[in-house]
Amino acid sequence: MTTLSPENSLSARQSASFILGLHPFVRPEAWKFLTGYYSWQSSQDERLMVDSTRRKNYEALCQMYEKIQPLLENLHRNFIETRNNIAYDIQKLYDKDPLGNVLIDKKRLEKLLLLSYVCNTQAEYQQGFHEMVMLFQLMVEHDHETFWLFQFFLQKTEHSCVISIGVGKNLGMLNNVINVLDPVFAEHLKGKGAGAVQSLFPWFCLYFQRAFKSFDDVWRLWEVLLTGKPCRNFQVLVAYSMLQMVRKQVLQESMTGDDILLACNNLIDLDVAELVSAACTAYAELVQKDVPQPLKDFFL
Repeated sequence: MTTLSPENSLSARQSASFILGLHPFVRPEAWKFLTGYYSWQSSQDERLMVDSTRRKNYEALCQMYEKIQPLLENLHRNFIETRNNIAYDIQKLYDKDPLGNVLIDKKRLEKLLLLSYVCNTQAEYQQGFHEMVMLFQLMVEHDHETFWLFQFFLQKTEHSCVISIGVGKNLGMLNNVINVLDPVFAEHLKGKGAGAVQSLFPWFCLYFQRAFKSFDDVWRLWEVLLTGKPCRNFQVLVAYSMLQMVRKQVLQESMTGDDILLACNNLIDLDVAELVSAACTAYAELVQKDVPQPLKDFFL
């Protein structure tokens, strides 16, 4: 990443991530460019300065949190409830690799989640954030990097994984995409399969983490989403492509909404390259259709 010349276009660099995914060796540094932690045009000296500033800002936020924590405990019931929810979620989190080695420091993870909850009023804590932040903690070495990468990731993806901001919009647009691309399936989902699509909110809240076998595959999908290619809000087309995997079974067996949800929950160990390819194909089909303007605006 340090040898990229200014002559290389931003589009070309993002396209490389989109087509190939990132090699694990460069991922920690490359993610700082993809999320906006660093500017694509920055020099190495500028990046050192930015990182130092982000570290100092993170430390200042930690000091502020320590000062106001007693006030939060006494005056805000939501804080106590959220802190208990975070502790409960982290306690359930499996933190070891197949050999039994501990992967993460749960105390550090809890601190990061509490700080994010207090500092980011747009994205209050929700179940699943502990798994997302864990992936950032595994990717980079320092807590200030984990904290800011998560914040920038939320911004870059337009808070589309946040229940109160983007998840409902994603589900609504997913319904619209199905109506346009697969009217037969859409009719079933409105009738006997009613409620199935709305129940798929965990896909968006967790950004499809549980659909893959490895963290590397999750990161590869997230890297595609960060490029903004081939369109904005590509996560909806990913969800559409996953639904298409159960379509034949749903229609043949005339499944109810609950049965469809169960079939969707069984979509695991997916091939990330095949899923991205299928979602790209869906986008290519969509742009050939006469779609409503709100749907156009959502993907442009």
